[in-house]
Amino acid sequence: MKRLTLAVAALIILSPVLQAELGPAAYEAMQTKAPEFLEIEVLRVDVEPAQDPASQTIKAMALVNKVDRSATSVNPGDIINIVYTLTERPKGWVGPGAIPLLTEKEKTIAYLKKDEASGDFSPVAGIMSFQNF
Repeated sequence: MKRLTLAVAALIILSPVLQAELGPAAYEAMQTKAPEFLEIEVLRVDVEPAQDPASQTIKAMALVNKVDRSATSVNPGDIINIVYTLTERPKGWVGPGAIPLLTEKEKTIAYLKKDEASGDFSPVAGIMSFQNF
């Protein structure tokens, strides 16, 4: 009984710092399965309100500097559009982290997939869509 009490007390004390984030292996799997693995330079970022008041639509224009993998024949020198939703989570929210906000002039890697209907790209590795481990 004493062990159970100690375990419950430890959970209560540590609960503010615990996050239900996905493990590194899950993100590495998403990166490995990404159809597009590119090195990009962000040229422009537009932030627009989304339908949900806690969300914003991010529209970024990027120059492809290097292609590590491409299922859609992206080439260095191509200009691509990256579109995704950024959702503000309430304090204490437990779950996967948000995809980072891209910034103008940022040079980064990108794990993406292409939406054939719109021609836009979207991040496919969650919080790790624009960085490696």
